[in-house]
Amino acid sequence: MNIKEIKEMSAAELQKNLLEQKEELFNLRFQHSINQLDNPMKIVETKKTIARLLTVLREKEIADKAQA
Repeated sequence: MNIKEIKEMSAAELQKNLLEQKEELFNLRFQHSINQLDNPMKIVETKKTIARLLTVLREKEIADKAQA
């Protein structure tokens, strides 16, 4: 998921996607702990996606406060 796609989402979609990514990260960490994870870089990618989602959510929150 790239930043352009993330910026086009609404706040509700961002929240939903954030929860899905956090669940995915939990599952990846679990798989990694029992040595069933094929690509450990997937954990890094998921963390970066979570950070992007949180950043865009914060940008939208700040923009809403500035307009009010």
